[in-house]
Amino acid sequence: MRNLALGGGLLLLLAESRGEGKSMFAGVPSMGEHSPKQYMQLGGRVLLVLMFMTLLHFDPSFISILQNLVGTALIVLVAIGYKTKLAALTLVLWLFAVNVYFNAFWMVPTYKPMHDFLKYDFFQTMSVIGGLLLIVALGPGGVSMDEKKKLW
Repeated sequence: MRNLALGGGLLLLLAESRGEGKSMFAGVPSMGEHSPKQYMQLGGRVLLVLMFMTLLHFDPSFISILQNLVGTALIVLVAIGYKTKLAALTLVLWLFAVNVYFNAFWMVPTYKPMHDFLKYDFFQTMSVIGGLLLIVALGPGGVSMDEKKKLW
């Protein structure tokens, strides 16, 4: 799941670097067309939210249940593209806090194997945070609820 999420971040970056195709009327936006860039942004969003499925804990404690409910709600908002920038920014802050707490590799001596595992998880999660920051900066793309609200 984490590797797919990393691929989602790279897909978002590729979608942003991809140039728009030439149209018959230069500089005039077209209505109703979906470019491959928009579908790449949708795919990137969906792949990024797969990361959060690995963070769900099924403990009977109140904190764990609350964390799962809030995280799942934010995941769904980012996936469907509703209030995407706010949901992604909230996920960035939440994921950063969880990452620093659970993957504190600097607290484990370097000769222990757990140091390497925590370090790998820490930096992989940081790359997913980078993908979420791309969503915050660039928006959800054309295939999203936020974009459809503009047409209504």
